[in-house]
Amino acid sequence: MLIWFVGLYLLFSVGVGVYASRRVHNSRDFVVAGRNLPLPIVTATVFATWFGAETVLGISATFVTEGLSGVVADPFGASMCLIIAGLFFAPLLYRMNLLTIGDYYRARYSREVELIMTICIMISYLGWVSAQVTALGLVFDMVTGGAIDQPTGMFIGTAIVLGYTMFGGMWSVALLDFVQMTVIMVALLLIAVLVSDDAGGAANVVNHARAAGKLQFFPQGGYEAWIPFIGAGITMMLGSIPQQDVFQRMTSAKDEKTAVRGSVSGGVLYFAFAFVPMFLAYAATLIDPKVFGDLIESDSQMVLPQLILQHTPLVAQVFFFGALLSAIMSTAAATLLAPSVMFTENILKHFALKDMSDRQMLSTMRIIVVTFGCMVYWFALHSEATIFEMVENAYKVTLVGAFVPLAFGLYWKRASTQGALLSIVLGLGVWILMEAFEPSEIWPPQLAGLLASLLGMLLGSWLPNKIGRYGAVHSPRQHPV
Repeated sequence: MLIWFVGLYLLFSVGVGVYASRRVHNSRDFVVAGRNLPLPIVTATVFATWFGAETVLGISATFVTEGLSGVVADPFGASMCLIIAGLFFAPLLYRMNLLTIGDYYRARYSREVELIMTICIMISYLGWVSAQVTALGLVFDMVTGGAIDQPTGMFIGTAIVLGYTMFGGMWSVALLDFVQMTVIMVALLLIAVLVSDDAGGAANVVNHARAAGKLQFFPQGGYEAWIPFIGAGITMMLGSIPQQDVFQRMTSAKDEKTAVRGSVSGGVLYFAFAFVPMFLAYAATLIDPKVFGDLIESDSQMVLPQLILQHTPLVAQVFFFGALLSAIMSTAAATLLAPSVMFTENILKHFALKDMSDRQMLSTMRIIVVTFGCMVYWFALHSEATIFEMVENAYKVTLVGAFVPLAFGLYWKRASTQGALLSIVLGLGVWILMEAFEPSEIWPPQLAGLLASLLGMLLGSWLPNKIGRYGAVHSPRQHPV
């Protein structure tokens, strides 16, 4: 019965995505939904930016083993990313009327910076989308009792996501986000009520977690504890801001005010609901300490799904797994769309196929979506990282290479192309060298890379210009695309 109900729910979700494809008439509709989304849908799609596999399966598993200090990157850093992006980046970027975040780097700096940033951002999506694909296979395996193994489930899930994303683009993503946000919020609250009763009440779960030290957020000790903590937090807080899917969700709003309000409200809502899976997973350790204690040691990602299968009625299972699949597919759709759009707009259009018509561009984007989907499926099959690690690692490259040129380009008039290029070279160089040769438990390589990127921007912009016409300083408002 669970398989049939979840199957019907999936068909409904796909139907919504296919229906949305009727609104796609040109590349702008495909990428930013024609910039027509109202506040409720913008809030939902921003909320869905992170609410996928890592929130339900990854964060909950990490919290059970490491406590709040282990999830500083997500949900704390992730939710702050959306709030900061909404308050300080959405207004300026929305006014520029851009199609991709790569367009910003071209308008503010040069085509060289655009190309480098596009490649960096595209690479960062491999880990992020792979986490969603891995989770899809995991859920199919659990729901079918092993009849569909994880690799086959990954293939089926990827094929479904590619199907409606290829046709509906951002319209499919946005409408599905609204549906899945509503369903998963209702589902998680319903399950929280059921599970808390079995665990002796919500207060008992919280008190037990506090006594076990799981609610200790700030690290104990000196700089050797605080520096890694800060590094983990800013990886997603700042490294996620220069991302195409975050940019698309903000700039798909019908106006600037909606972009700001939707981003902030989506971030706040995400922070609040990310604690529900953590509560459920910890409650499982009180309901059956032996079974779930052993599961934590072997595969902590399975704690929450097994709790739902073993200790909730069928209706709760249908809601949970249906909503989880929908959330994962929605997140996967947006993160498949983002790098595909960037590759078409910022590499093919400007460096290879310069005379593409809008119709050709739309067709090319759809082909690239399928191509990137196949690459992600292969990467996910061969990755040994956990879902949480895939997501956390995805944003290191954009933190060290893309954040400083974006922020300084918007808020510092002196920022130049020379500064941006030096920032990218130093940031990526220091990070790669530290990852490869000198991994430090005290200084996270991505934090050292961020500081090097900042130094490169300051030095490159203050030093006399040595790179010709590309060293000119531009104001973002002078370069609408």
